[in-house]
Amino acid sequence: MNLQNLLSEIEKVDGEIFDRLAHVSRRGLFSSLTKKTIAVAAPAIMASALTKAYGQSSTLPSNVVDVLNFALTLEYLEFEFYDIGHNLSMIPSSYAAAFELIREHEQVHVRLLRSVLGSSAVAKPKFDFSAKGTFTDTFTNFATFSAIAQTLEDTGVRAYKGQAPNLMNAPAILQVALQIHSTEAAHAANVRYMRGQKGWITGGTAAMQGLPSVVDGNYKGEDNVTQAGVNLATALAGDTRITSDMVTQAFDEPLSKADVLVLVTPFLA
Repeated sequence: MNLQNLLSEIEKVDGEIFDRLAHVSRRGLFSSLTKKTIAVAAPAIMASALTKAYGQSSTLPSNVVDVLNFALTLEYLEFEFYDIGHNLSMIPSSYAAAFELIREHEQVHVRLLRSVLGSSAVAKPKFDFSAKGTFTDTFTNFATFSAIAQTLEDTGVRAYKGQAPNLMNAPAILQVALQIHSTEAAHAANVRYMRGQKGWITGGTAAMQGLPSVVDGNYKGEDNVTQAGVNLATALAGDTRITSDMVTQAFDEPLSKADVLVLVTPFLA
């Protein structure tokens, strides 16, 4: 989302935001903010809008606080991973800018979630990016680094999807969560491209994503071919151009909070 669109979305939630920003006009704010300051200003501005819509974080519905803290923990994990990998020589120069942009996105997500949660925000845990010794060269081997990045992004997308129904009682927060979700999906597709993979998930095994079997659990359920009660592999069987793999690619499956916590626990020190 560019700055102009961001400001428009914020004003939809909080029509008085510009009056409270020292009477700065839309044009004045747009022209004065640089790309460097957007990452700092946007989370605070959007958090202000959400706070106005829902009150202080202490008055947010408990289920919303739970979802946002769950999302914040995942964003902490992703940002810390990319922050450690920031500017490491093992990242090919042709991919360095993309990983830096992903890092900045995750930083914005962390700042926004912390701003909305306020004193209810969980503290950042300590991480173990060897996943309890599973990976021995996370930050020295680009193949390992990018494989973990793909797994984290794919899992994050499914995690946000799984929590969307739990934000139905907070429409504005649900909207922002879905905007983060689509950005995480773009990260996943980008990392997959850098690894020479398709931009979407195929089937329900790690091997089908070009990943080691140790992360099979992250792709559990992605072999599903039934949507809205219809077995699409059977329903579309008459079209020889469509395979079961194509059906699994066309729909991404959610992950429950319990499943995600099991998957990310090895990365918690």
